[in-house]
Formats: sequence, C-alpha cells, structure tokens
Amino acid sequence: MSVSFKFYFSESVTHLPEVKDGKCVFPFYYRDGLFHDCVKFKAKHKWCSLNGTYRGYWKYCSEEDFARCVFPFWYRHLIYWECTSDGDAFGKMWCSLTQNYNKDKVWKYCD
Repeated sequence: MSVSFKFYFSESVTHLPEVKDGKCVFPFYYRDGLFHDCVKFKAKHKWCSLNGTYRGYWKYCSEEDFARCVFPFWYRHLIYWECTSDGDAFGKMWCSLTQNYNKDKVWKYCD
C-alpha cells in the first residue's frame, strides 16, 4: 500500500490495553498519518485504531478487520468494477481502498 506519513518519536501517545471485541475504524489518524488498513508499528502483529483519531484504544487485527477493496473505483480515466493489473509493473491484480484512487492513492493487492 502506498501511504505517505511522518513520525515524530518525541510525541507522547497513550497506549491502553487491547480492546479485543472492538471494531476497527478506517480510515484512522495516527500521529501525522492517515491509514486505510491495519498497521504494524513497533508491534508484534498488525493493529488498528478503534477511533477515527487514535486515542489509545486499539486492537490486533483479525482476518475480517483488514481493509477491503472498494468497487467501483476511479483509476486514471476509467472506472473499475473489479481488481485490475493496469498500472502494476509486475502485472499483479490490485484494487483501490477508496472510490477515487486518483485522489487518495491507497490500494492493496487482491487475493
């Protein structure tokens, strides 16, 4: 996934115990980044925020928590209703995680 972000490690962030029955909120803000899928920062497994802006409430991601493709999505001058290999240097199938890839530039490879 292509996401740009900056980190300021001097920033203090509160980490509360994991909320096992919580629901991931996407996208979520963490420090100076906006994330559309589970992340792995100094953690054993990928995790997500339970708030739109991370406030210490989080959980480890299970299979059903990971971001799903959004259809239809706009890429270059076309609308796609399924995964595509267009634009991928290796010909792998991918999809957008938002309806407008041209604007948001967040994606993942399809299974």
